[in-house]
Amino acid sequence: MPALRILTGIAATLLLTYVGGFSGLHAAETKPLLQTSSFNGTFVSEETKFLRLAADHGKMVSLYAQIPVTGVKALQLTYRIRYTDVKRGDKPWFDARIMMNFKDAAGAGVNPGPPAPYYTGTSNGWRKETLKFAVPASAALLTVMPTMFNAAAGTLDIENLEIIAIDPATLPPIPTTVDGAQVVEVDGKGTPPTQLHVDGKNLLNAAGEAQWLQGVAVPSLEWTNTGDAVAASIIVAIDTWKAHIIRLPVSDERWYGKKDQTDGGAAYRKVVDDAVKAASTRGAYLIIDLHRYRAPSDEMLVFWKDVAALYKDNPAVLFGVLNEPHDITWEQWRNGGDITDKKKNTDALAENKEITTSFHSPGIQGLVAAIRGTGAKNVIVAGGLDWAYDLSGILNGFALDDLGGNGIVYDAHVYPWKSDWQHKFLDVAKVHPVLLGEVGCDKDRYEFIPPERFENPYTWAPDMIACIQREKLHWTAWAFHPHCGPAMLQDTKDYTPTPFWGAFVRTALLGGQFQSTKLR
Repeated sequence: MPALRILTGIAATLLLTYVGGFSGLHAAETKPLLQTSSFNGTFVSEETKFLRLAADHGKMVSLYAQIPVTGVKALQLTYRIRYTDVKRGDKPWFDARIMMNFKDAAGAGVNPGPPAPYYTGTSNGWRKETLKFAVPASAALLTVMPTMFNAAAGTLDIENLEIIAIDPATLPPIPTTVDGAQVVEVDGKGTPPTQLHVDGKNLLNAAGEAQWLQGVAVPSLEWTNTGDAVAASIIVAIDTWKAHIIRLPVSDERWYGKKDQTDGGAAYRKVVDDAVKAASTRGAYLIIDLHRYRAPSDEMLVFWKDVAALYKDNPAVLFGVLNEPHDITWEQWRNGGDITDKKKNTDALAENKEITTSFHSPGIQGLVAAIRGTGAKNVIVAGGLDWAYDLSGILNGFALDDLGGNGIVYDAHVYPWKSDWQHKFLDVAKVHPVLLGEVGCDKDRYEFIPPERFENPYTWAPDMIACIQREKLHWTAWAFHPHCGPAMLQDTKDYTPTPFWGAFVRTALLGGQFQSTKLR
């Protein structure tokens, strides 16, 4: 009997029926197994039997099963998978995937459906994958369809596919709402991760183990005093999307209560502290990102002295000293000086409507000195030039002096209109740890992007994530918010990912692999 099976975990095994086929089908291995499924692929025998789906000139090649789920509250999908030379068809979503949808008793679709794992390229042999998901209360059926979804070429092998009912208490929790307010348990009751330190190009934990930090950015505290479901979003990102680092943009003006606040910023600082607690007690790291632009100012020294003194004993906290430097020289970036409002002859795009002014800057090195002066050894995150994209100066004499701390991570913000990945950040990643602190793509072209520099997100996203995975770059995808582009979320009720970016990120954070060698 083939090793492919679908289980309910409640009663009996639901088996599959072969009802069609194509050349190469092994007749002896296609005896009917039950009557609830359709299949136009082939079972192939090696040491064990497995399902093989081969691309057929852009046509759909699939198996279809319909599973009763009435009364089931949560399911777990497990399977072993291998794929070879899978090439996309005419549309970005024409690939190898496992499609799943819920239906009610009348056959109508029920949302939200489970995420669809998808694959392109070639895997490194067999691997086991697991996905847990909730069953909507009105769902009566789950349809499952492993498919070569109009892929142009390649094969998809699946073995030991099981779907079992599980205790919903084992699902990662998604915060609920009561009267429109998020209800969350900030304290995850766990222990913080151990202190990080830089060793050459690597980030190591206290045990000396190399760490690969993958996660998301959770914005809103840079533009509101209360934030938009910040703690709830952090919990979902960690527990459900499996992020293990959060980038949290903050405002120094709001920290000190200067934005229509009557409490001197106390409530705002509490939201930030709850965010730190939500991440650290779930074993994840958090970057406090001072979401300012252009160049450090002297007032930022005060902010970083206060924040560093507050969190210097928290091993989960990293310090992102300045969001996006731009329109300054590398000398000014590192060592400061008088910054004028005269535009430099650079390729920097006007990525927001910030008004430039003249001021004195202590440089990024000055911010490092302020932090280290408090006794804080926390890892510091420093973005380069061109709106924190260009890190090339780090290899040309402008690397920072850490002044006795646990090290510096250099931060690049990568979007589809940015080019020359190799020179701007990949060369630096051979020598220093590099974080892509902002990375993402959108379905629409922003007004400041020339038409010739806009790229289809369905081609850019998998290439970008493949580069991240191949080079083991640390990253926090932008943005875990439904109204801040490039948006990864359609909402903060069910945390449904956007198809053009969020779905790619979620797949990667859950362990999906992307195969591409294309750079920009």
